[in-house]
Amino acid sequence: MTSPQTLLERLRFDARYMTNVCAWETIRPREARYADIPDGLDKNLIAALRQRGIDSLFTHQTAAIAAALHGDHVAVVTGTASGKTLCYNLPVLQALIANPSSRALYLFPTKALAQDQAAELNNLISNLQSPISIRIYDGDTPQPQRAAIRKEAQLLITNPDMLHTGILPHHTKWGEFFAELRYVVIDEMHTYRGVFGSHFANVIRRLKRICKFYGSEPQFILASATIANPKELAEKLIEDDVTLIDDDGSPRSEKHFILYNPPMIDPKLGLRRSFTLETKEIAAQFVNENIQTVIFARTRSTVELLLMYIRDVAGEKNVRGYRGGYLPNERREIERGLRDGSVRGVVATNALELGVDIGQLSVAIIAGYPGSIASVWQQAGRVGRRGESSVVIMVASAAPLDQYIALHPRYLFESSIEHALIDPNNLAIVLNHIRCAIFELPFEHGEMFGRLDALRGDLLEALKEAGELHESAGAVRWVGSSYPSESVSLRAASDDVIVIQDVTNTKPILIGEVDATRAPTQVHAGAVYLHEGKQFLVRALKWDERIAEVIAADELDYYTQASESATLDV
Repeated sequence: MTSPQTLLERLRFDARYMTNVCAWETIRPREARYADIPDGLDKNLIAALRQRGIDSLFTHQTAAIAAALHGDHVAVVTGTASGKTLCYNLPVLQALIANPSSRALYLFPTKALAQDQAAELNNLISNLQSPISIRIYDGDTPQPQRAAIRKEAQLLITNPDMLHTGILPHHTKWGEFFAELRYVVIDEMHTYRGVFGSHFANVIRRLKRICKFYGSEPQFILASATIANPKELAEKLIEDDVTLIDDDGSPRSEKHFILYNPPMIDPKLGLRRSFTLETKEIAAQFVNENIQTVIFARTRSTVELLLMYIRDVAGEKNVRGYRGGYLPNERREIERGLRDGSVRGVVATNALELGVDIGQLSVAIIAGYPGSIASVWQQAGRVGRRGESSVVIMVASAAPLDQYIALHPRYLFESSIEHALIDPNNLAIVLNHIRCAIFELPFEHGEMFGRLDALRGDLLEALKEAGELHESAGAVRWVGSSYPSESVSLRAASDDVIVIQDVTNTKPILIGEVDATRAPTQVHAGAVYLHEGKQFLVRALKWDERIAEVIAADELDYYTQASESATLDV
């Protein structure tokens, strides 16, 4: 197998390639800094660590664990592959060992992360003498298993959406869990920004309110990739003081970061060659040399196009796609293939940008600027996680931002990471969560919703207009007929999905799903739907049944890109 460095040297002497290189930065390696395991950590946990070859911790891990054991809310903000999971796993497991009736809640923004962290936890506790029940509870959890999970789970792993719609509204079924809730872990904190983060902060307000009702006051541990304002964001999310741990003691391997602008094909018009075709050719060189590579694309359709292009030159079995809309078992299979090395290349959206352990990737190719400097470095951090040198190549598209960065590469390498901003008190957002909170528990006059007076005059009047509330004896109660959380999406997109069935043969086969909001443009009758690099022709969109029927159509030499227009009425 050719090493990435060998192929880099070959590219360095390729005149056509180097003509289009705007910048080639070499990020120097960094030595690790270690500290002793904190005093007070359970001897069984220390023994479990030593069985895994861990005799000391990185300095930031020791500081975070010590702060958590002291009782502080903690935010750990360090680079990718810096061992943030131990910063929260060790204090949480310590609490569960010391008191088996204690409970812990882990919140991850994606299902893939939940699966990954459950595997990591199970590996760690396999070396413990004390059995600890770890359960995942999300949309993929079969209904027959859910009642048992509510009773058995000491450590519950879920996501914000499931907490919002499937747990908090049904808190009476979780009473014992909430009464003993000791820790809440929020991983990938940097993803909770904008509308999603503002919604999530209100979900945390509802969680804390229900915990208070059951007599618990959980401690929060948050983990994040680098952002400009981690302490501010953490304190806005949980509305409490937070101890920030951001002095990264982990090692860093050498990384080559190359900024590449496709060649000009029409200088008069300023037209450059397609960035997808350039990405295909660059990626194929690494995959064909058996170098495990991840290719990031901004949209699902670009993922499928790149997958088709790269498979044409690298083979179907070696390269897989990874994006929203794939079935859970398909995503797990791809993740396993990346870890065991059977998958040599993966084309993905930012679904793989987060901290999923996806094997010993050596090369990341970023097809187009992902929209923020933070995302660039998150995607770059997916490679070189085992200590070896790694390569990151960002291929600029024709978009103005991409071309600006190609002309001014120092902007990418020298600008600070963006701030993560949220506004939990945005009226449109907070009113919906106050409705959800009133459904969960009646509101007493004078009661605060986080740091907001939930029943001040203007808010109460706005809620009364909907006719879903009843005010009596100093309290406001829910009298509506529906679950308000079902109509509130945390991500400003519908949770409703259309399933996609392949009806080429007699027996229909479920191959994927698409959000109902995307269905009219992506799986309308006559559209070409791309899935795992294969073409399907949509035969019918059965809206009432929430099914799109497709048939295999590999002979087509075109794909569908819907035209959309929007009109605004003030």
